[in-house]
Order: sequence, then structure tokens, then C-alpha cells
Amino acid sequence: MSSLVGKPAPSISAQAIVDKKINRGFTLDSLRGQNVVLFFYPLDFTFVCPTELHAFQDELEAFHARNTQVVGCSVDSVYCHDAWLKTPKSQGGIEGVRYPLISDIKKTIAKDYGVLNEEEGIAYRGLFLIDKQGVVRHQLVNDLPLGRSVQEALRTLDALTNFEEHGEVCPANWHQGEKSMVPTNEGLATYFN
Repeated sequence: MSSLVGKPAPSISAQAIVDKKINRGFTLDSLRGQNVVLFFYPLDFTFVCPTELHAFQDELEAFHARNTQVVGCSVDSVYCHDAWLKTPKSQGGIEGVRYPLISDIKKTIAKDYGVLNEEEGIAYRGLFLIDKQGVVRHQLVNDLPLGRSVQEALRTLDALTNFEEHGEVCPANWHQGEKSMVPTNEGLATYFN
């Protein structure tokens, strides 16, 4: 798998569930002008996946406040997504999830993003932060049994925004409101003092 960081995000034109309806012409380009957190998950009606989808939903307003659209993607059909969205949380469903869910039934999107587990025929847990111009700024890929941290996605988004607004870089474990640094030797010295 090669890194997409710093490169234009591969284009997406696919069927998706958007606002509880099947959208047969969903495109990534339609989200240009805002940041996008695109995440892949293995399959609908599984076990770790609904915990992740609900975790993103729980923080959806925090993403929107950061001018960011969350988009999920799996190799399931839009009909399977629709059925899962109609299944209550208490029964393992994702009822209440309000962000778009892309159908990658042909597995081309997962392949384009380098997260297709070809042996299993499903995607690894990939997460891509795409900036307002459509450039991948961050990617993280977890193996199938490892759920991801939505808080880390928000932290990384805050770091990108801090850099874009102030031109300062964010050190290890940085959180919004903490000291960042000018990317020079003097900036590093000032940061450590």
C-alpha cells in the first residue's frame, strides 16, 4: 500500500445513502470547499463497525463545526446500508446515523485508496482526512479487529486547521488551544523553553 498523503484524493462517483435516501450520483467533488473525513469499514451488520459509525455520529456536530463532512464507505450495497440504518442500535444497527454511506460494491474505491483486503474481499479500517482542495492530508489504516479513535480524527483535523490558519506546526500529542511552534530551529527552541 502506498501513501496518498499530499496527493489529490482519488475521485469517487458512486451510489450512497444520503439523508435516508439512495443517491445514485454521489461524488467526492460535491464536497469540495470543506474538509472530508472519509473512513472505510469492513461490512454492515458486523461487530466493531457499528461502534465506529455511532462514535462518528456522536461527534458529528463537532466535525460540522470544523467545516468537515464525515463520509463512511464499505463494500455493501446501498440496500444493505439502508437496512442497517433502519435497524435499532439495541439490535446492532446504526439507526440515527446521518452522514453519507457510500456503496463500494465493486470494491474499486477501496482499491483506489489502497485499503482493499483482497483475500477477504472487504476494506481495512482506513481513514483519510481530505482538505478543502481535495488533497489527502492524513491517512491511517487499522487491521480488521482494531477500532479507530474518533477523538484522534478530531485532533488531527484541529492540527491541520491550526497549521492552515497560523502557519505553525503541531508537536506530538498537541491538542487545540495548546502551544504550537514556528517550523524553524528557533521555533523549536522557543517551544521547548
